[in-house]
Amino acid sequence: MPTWDPSQYLRYADQRTRPLHELLARVPELPPAPTVLDIGCGPGNSTAVLRERWPDAAITGIDTSAEMLATARTAAGEPTADYLLADAARYDPAPAAPDLIASNATLQWVEGHLDLLPRWAGALRPGGVIAFQVPGNFDRPSHTLLAELRRSPRWRAALGEDRIRAGVPAPDAYLAALLDAGCTADVWETTYLTLLPGPDPVLEWTKGTALRPVLELLADPVERAAFLAEYAALLREAYPAGPHGTVFPFRRIFAVAVRH
Repeated sequence: MPTWDPSQYLRYADQRTRPLHELLARVPELPPAPTVLDIGCGPGNSTAVLRERWPDAAITGIDTSAEMLATARTAAGEPTADYLLADAARYDPAPAAPDLIASNATLQWVEGHLDLLPRWAGALRPGGVIAFQVPGNFDRPSHTLLAELRRSPRWRAALGEDRIRAGVPAPDAYLAALLDAGCTADVWETTYLTLLPGPDPVLEWTKGTALRPVLELLADPVERAAFLAEYAALLREAYPAGPHGTVFPFRRIFAVAVRH
């Protein structure tokens, strides 16, 4: 997993958190004082939304990044929650017997994450819920241009594609996996026409997510600046600024599943 920069990630906190609000609006009623796991909690912005929705919940945020968890424990995140440094791919939620397992834009970083869903479903209390959303824009210019640039002659040696993996299956694969895991499931997708202000805003957005593992491989500041300049020029062409800002279409996939 890459090293995360909480301040860069939170630069677009409202836009990144909006899908979570819409996801949680579809979660059915939970028991009083539910046990909630926030897997991939990042800097605690998602944990704060969970606390707002369920004020009396026992919430634990799980993340692989010590930097993100440090921010999550402050007023910038949700300091009343518990936090655990752990890998989503290996973390076993069963001992917590959760009423809700929530995950906001994390599973795309976990290779083979469909295999996690039966384990998560089996950990839930009867009637418990899995709710997650993931980006579904890996075939859009923000990602395809980045992949093409990494494969270009200048950058191929340093940024080989097999060293940087992120992605998601089609929505119907999530539906099938959740149904097979003994859940009722609701899966849908939405494309947000996100309006971003300022110069090179799509570059700034990707610096908080997709670009993190790429930049870690470019230790030389001169090389890093050269790569960012090339990528920024490609993004400006793909996402031209308009009179009201830069429109950045962003598709997301949502799933809410209830254990039988």
